[in-house]
Amino acid sequence: MNMAKEIQVNWDELGISNDFLFGKVMRNPEICKELLERILPELEIDHVEYPELQKEIKPDVDARSVRLDVYVNDGKGTVYDIEMQAVASRELPKRSRYYQCMIDLQLLDKGQSYKMLNNSFVIFICLSDVFGYGRYQYTFENTCREDQSLLLGDGTTKIFLNADGKTDDVSQELKAFLDYVAGKKSGDRFVMKLEEAVKEAKKNREWRHEYMTLLMRDQENIEKGREEGRAEGRKEGQERGEEMMSELIRKLSMDQRTADIVRATTDKEYRQKLYKEYQII
Repeated sequence: MNMAKEIQVNWDELGISNDFLFGKVMRNPEICKELLERILPELEIDHVEYPELQKEIKPDVDARSVRLDVYVNDGKGTVYDIEMQAVASRELPKRSRYYQCMIDLQLLDKGQSYKMLNNSFVIFICLSDVFGYGRYQYTFENTCREDQSLLLGDGTTKIFLNADGKTDDVSQELKAFLDYVAGKKSGDRFVMKLEEAVKEAKKNREWRHEYMTLLMRDQENIEKGREEGRAEGRKEGQERGEEMMSELIRKLSMDQRTADIVRATTDKEYRQKLYKEYQII
């Protein structure tokens, strides 16, 4: 099977846990709004706006870019970045910090007061438990170490949702969504709406082409990286070989073993024997 056919099969089998497809489905403001309401039921969200779909944040040429799956504003100034994370990574807490910093840089123009910074939520939807406590939801705000009741009040919140949760710490509505992310069937109304949205998204030829292009580019970059790694390895191996040979010649010369120097330059097996003799390897 060639690469194009492999990618086509992959596209046909994608589910909501794929970050690309998740981002496309969340372009539907009603679905995105209902998901946010399930995650944050205490908020009153009138509607959602998309400042920039599939927003990419990169403040300068030296900084690492941040590509956001879903970047929305609820119309009241609160910004939400929702990320689907299918691959487990212990780097997620620090990635959430980086995302928050990059978002803030975009929200505040030069010369503006810090009080103009929007309240913001960075939300990671994970297939596995990043922290290992069995919870479906982990919510973090900056608090005072000496007095846990004292919040810093910087307007930032980070939420990690775990589709592999064990405890009874979220609503049945949110659990139904997380079960769906984990690949479980459900009769939940919102989940059924999501399922239909996923099916419709996979019929979109433009999105399928975009996905295939991105995936092929990723695979090409991976192969390029492997080849560069092999080339670097060969270069390092050659440099190390030259260093070892120079050291061997130096030691043989000190011992006045001229004949061995000549033989070592042409006989690889004998050269390896001399390396061991002189403890060069």
